[in-house]
Amino acid sequence: MRFVTFENLEKRRVGLLLENEVVDLSAGDGSIPDTMRNFLEGGETTLTAARRVLESGKHRLPANQVRLKAPVYSPEKIICIGLNYADHARESGVEPPPEPVLFSKYASAIIGPGDTILLPEESQEPDYEVELVVVIGKAGRRITPSEAMKYVAGYTVGHDVSARDWQLRKPGKQWMAGKTFDTFAPIGPAIVTPDEISDPHNLGIRCILNGQTVQQSNTNQLIFKIDALIAYISKVVTLKPGDLIFTGTPPGVGFARKPPVFLKHGDTVACEVDEVGRLTNPVG
Repeated sequence: MRFVTFENLEKRRVGLLLENEVVDLSAGDGSIPDTMRNFLEGGETTLTAARRVLESGKHRLPANQVRLKAPVYSPEKIICIGLNYADHARESGVEPPPEPVLFSKYASAIIGPGDTILLPEESQEPDYEVELVVVIGKAGRRITPSEAMKYVAGYTVGHDVSARDWQLRKPGKQWMAGKTFDTFAPIGPAIVTPDEISDPHNLGIRCILNGQTVQQSNTNQLIFKIDALIAYISKVVTLKPGDLIFTGTPPGVGFARKPPVFLKHGDTVACEVDEVGRLTNPVG
């Protein structure tokens, strides 16, 4: 299933994305929450209710009459992984790290499909990074790698927009600040459940800037796989439903190019992960 957050008649709801329609789950069952985080917290109860609404064949809206939003817009945590593609580590001229490199973004950075990435006047080097994003489906602490995939609600496409001058050249290297300017975490369009994905560790992934493919790789290049990331992160914090894990970006980022390529006003960026979706945002 492909779960979305959408707006219709100025109301924000949780839905299921079909080929040309969106199923309004809350309209079909009043017990279904209208925020994705609360929906995920409901676990199997809300999933069962969603299946019933889908099977009824009712409460369907033409997809072109609704606006898709970020599927999760109020996560408790956004945890990001740096240097997690072997080919990107080579591009950056560094050895693959011996354990995951963690940093964070804030929920204020989240935007959805079609929303504008706003370039801050404080940065001259805004960069693009396509990523596969894991959406956590249930709470857990000190999760073992063998159990980790049971905590995955699904996957979405993410764009880790990065102010390189802040991230790399501010005193102490301001990774968090450089990564979390407002609008620097586009995600969407849907949360795709694991049963829809053939293998999350073998998916084509690419970023397309103004029609030109600038990043292209495969999630088989992940240094730390999803189960290892969940196990590692959950040693530090309790993972909660709706938490997002940005799993890293492949090579081709702007700052590593010669000459460097940075985002500018008027650009359009499309981020794609096979079987998960395509996320497109203008730059302004």
